[in-house]
Amino acid sequence: AVSLVESGGGSVQPGGSLRLSCVASGSTGRDFCLGWFRQTPGRVREWVAASQFGGGDTHYADPVKDRFIISQENTRKTVYLHMDSLKPEDTGMYYCAADRECTVIGGHWLIAGSATWGQGTQVTVSS
Repeated sequence: AVSLVESGGGSVQPGGSLRLSCVASGSTGRDFCLGWFRQTPGRVREWVAASQFGGGDTHYADPVKDRFIISQENTRKTVYLHMDSLKPEDTGMYYCAADRECTVIGGHWLIAGSATWGQGTQVTVSS
């Protein structure tokens, strides 16, 4: 089994920055995908970014391109989400997710139903 632990959320003013971390443990295998979704009350969960471990690519949703960077630390099975130029609409609970592949089609990560999810970390952008 795989487990995920997120950290790094908090409150920041518009234009500020935060870095989220997600550490995977358990039987991930060598090639796997770690990424982030976010959700606000009353809205569907929205994909943000994903990174394929094992020499794969990174992927971003259009609303965060050029502001967010996803990076990975292979030896620690950790993925980071560096968020700059934060906007109030970036507010939400950010969830880390693990899947075998980053299947991104049409600007969406088609994550499997068997994927693993973390507990989430809250990001609030407000003046």
